[in-house]
This record gives sequence, structure tokens and C-alpha cells, in this order.
Amino acid sequence: MAINKDGNGYTFGFAIVLVVVVGAALALISMGLKPMQEKNAIIKKKIDILSALLSSEEMNSINRKNAESEFDKYVNLDDAVVLDINGDVKEGVSAFDVDIKKEYKDKNLKETDKNFPLFIAEKDGKKSYIIPIVGKGLWGPIWGNICLDEDMRTIKGASFGHQGETPGLGAEIIQPFFINRWIGEEVANEEGDFQKFEIVKDGSGAMPSKVDGITGGTITSKGVEEMVNRCVQVYTNYFKKL
Repeated sequence: MAINKDGNGYTFGFAIVLVVVVGAALALISMGLKPMQEKNAIIKKKIDILSALLSSEEMNSINRKNAESEFDKYVNLDDAVVLDINGDVKEGVSAFDVDIKKEYKDKNLKETDKNFPLFIAEKDGKKSYIIPIVGKGLWGPIWGNICLDEDMRTIKGASFGHQGETPGLGAEIIQPFFINRWIGEEVANEEGDFQKFEIVKDGSGAMPSKVDGITGGTITSKGVEEMVNRCVQVYTNYFKKL
């Protein structure tokens, strides 16, 4: 029987077949690229962690080709731990596998069920403690890592990231001038009790536990304040128990 190529049936049938074929091809491509995407995500996560530990000059020499070997040079994942919201160690959970961004966005996940990974690094014979953090800025998620000195109190490094903050305003949280304002601040007092931070815009950032915010980026700055305070307190509870 001859096929009527001018009929609606042929047109719809051809469109359906085309959609199925293209959909199948895209699915196959996606499956083929998934291992590469997962690999890239691992590398990016390791670079983010290192960015709180190493200086900007040291980070300039790190790229996707050498990131994993550089990471292994400083961080032993066997030493990493995962804490619960009370600062107690959770058994059977891999710190590197914890996705704090995903957990933060999950409104159905109770705070008591969230995981708080802690990475322990060694550089120049000294230990450092790297705390991943996540929060919300003006337009979307913000995140970062806080690196504490071996006294488990003093901030020696930090890095921040964002998804869509305003260029020249909130997006400036990633710049060295803002990150440097955190260096030397203490997350706990001598007794190990958490010290809450305050982002200020009155020039009083030189005072203990106060950090100058971004001019014109008040909401993003306050988002960083909330993020650091909420996340870091869990870890000070853990350090106090050691």
C-alpha cells in the first residue's frame, strides 16, 4: 500500500519517530558523558577545598590536570569526619560524598539529619581544618570553605562562591579583599565557645568578630554572615569536645 506523504498521519508519524530517535540519541550521549561530568565535579570540589587552604599564588599553579594529585598532597580523606548538628561524629558516612548544597536545598530534610563534613589538611608540618559552608545570597545560593589553624579557632584561609550575585556588588564576596577580612578572626574563645560573627558597614570591622561587608551588597554580605555562623557553630561544638 502506498504511503500518502502529504497526509497529516504521515506528518505526525514522522514527527513522533524523529522525537523518539533524537531523544534516544540525547539519552545515550548523556549517559556517555556522565562519568566525565562526575569526574569534573570531583575535581572542582577538590579545587574549592584547596582554595581555602592555599594562597592565591599557590592556587595559580593548580588546574584540572594536577588538582587531584595536589589535593592528595595536603588532604587525607581517611582523616575526614562527618558531624551531626550537635558536633558529634557520624559513623558510616563519607565526608567527600556529602553534598551540602543538595542537603541545604532539601526542604524535607530535617536539620537534625543533615551532615557536616570536616576535612583535615597538613601543610608545612601544621594541621588545618577545612569547613565547607553553604547559604543563600540575594539572587541564589552562596557557598565556601573556612580553613582554621591548628588551634581550631583562628581563621587562616577562606573561599566563597556564588551562583548569581550582582557583579560589582554581592559578587565581590569572591574577591581577595573581602576574603582577607576574615583572616585572623576567631570562631571560638579560649574556652572553645562559639563566637558569633557580624557583618558591618560602619567601618568597625577591625573589632573582634566583626567583618566589613561589601559596599552596595548588604543582602549578600548578610547571607555570608548567616552562612558562616550557622555552619561553623556545629564544628566549634566538635572541637570543644576534643
